[in-house]
Amino acid sequence: MTPSAPRKVVLAYSGGLDTSIILKWLQTEYGAEVVTFTADLGQGEELAPAREKALKMGIKPENIFIDDLREEFVQDYVFPMFRANALYEGQYLLGTSIARPLIAKRQIEIARMVGADAVCHGATGKGNDQVRFELGYYALEPDIRVIAPWREWAFKSREHLLEFAEQHQIPIAKDKRGEAPFSVDANLLHSSSEGKVLEDPSVEAPEFVHQRTLSPEEAPDVATVITIGFERGDPVSINGEAMSPATLLTALNQYGHDNGIGRLDLVENRFVGMKSRGVYETPGGTILLAAHRGIESITLDGGAMHLKDELAVKYAHLIYNGFWFSPEREMLQAAIDHSQAKVSGTVRVKLYKGNATVIGRESENSLYDQELVTFEDGAVAYDQKDAAGFIKLNALRLRVLGKRDRRG
Repeated sequence: MTPSAPRKVVLAYSGGLDTSIILKWLQTEYGAEVVTFTADLGQGEELAPAREKALKMGIKPENIFIDDLREEFVQDYVFPMFRANALYEGQYLLGTSIARPLIAKRQIEIARMVGADAVCHGATGKGNDQVRFELGYYALEPDIRVIAPWREWAFKSREHLLEFAEQHQIPIAKDKRGEAPFSVDANLLHSSSEGKVLEDPSVEAPEFVHQRTLSPEEAPDVATVITIGFERGDPVSINGEAMSPATLLTALNQYGHDNGIGRLDLVENRFVGMKSRGVYETPGGTILLAAHRGIESITLDGGAMHLKDELAVKYAHLIYNGFWFSPEREMLQAAIDHSQAKVSGTVRVKLYKGNATVIGRESENSLYDQELVTFEDGAVAYDQKDAAGFIKLNALRLRVLGKRDRRG
């Protein structure tokens, strides 16, 4: 049975050409009342034009939502992820992945506020974002109607989309009439570029692709040293100045930009099954990861740290695949957050030509005991003779295996 047309739809709306086409398509295809939601996640774009475009396309003023979510994004999503030191496939700091659950959450909240019976996103049918958005929607509102135009409409090419835009007087920027050189997604944590000039993984990305960092070659010849303060695993200050989460990440981004830090050229395995090549820039996040591991190195017990590293791999996959609101992610978060109870102190980081290097760390909760590790005589807590028995016990199974193999 064909489902009935939705009455009111909350659209994740950037104000760009694609989501403007989607807005008009929802109106013409379904005759639905459209509510637009634009999230300010620190993408660095002026968002007022999104309101003006929505108004010109007949959206009622009360149905236009533009929300500044920068502080919530960093405090409730970015920082919890960095407590885990999460890296997808050992490299990717998950900048796009971690933004999607917050957008989905706010869309559902708005849908409840305005009485909408459907939500809509602009993600394509080949990417990960469709999965991330929709898993978020269904986790928070199990019976919500989800509209994914790229999987539903009859347009066969970008030329058809542009014809639809012209037919409905949707403004088209001149560079949109041709092939865009690459696509960009950005927020306060990172920028992501992919497609077109980046599709051949054997070809180096052109310098103009990078938008958030100087090239390491152009970075200053003199190192910059900063001190980052941590409380319970979260950064709270730079050079002794207390800052809000979003303000702190913004400041780290500037340090990273100026010193050419945070570039990544990655061929990754998408959740939907294909490989894709992306160029990521995460300047502040790269510095933060180094600093966080630095403070953990003196405040976390070895066993706890090694277990946490194992959990971080699973945690990163959950975020990448869109399972932020899953019970297993919440269980892992509880364990990770428990590990951070004593992760407080300061870390000095040297920034130089693409590198963020920890050069000092201090904490009242430090487990580092100089008396234990010194090569000088006088240590009373460690008797080097004890190591002989320790080694022999750990070597027992290896000796048994060796004897058997020699007999063979």
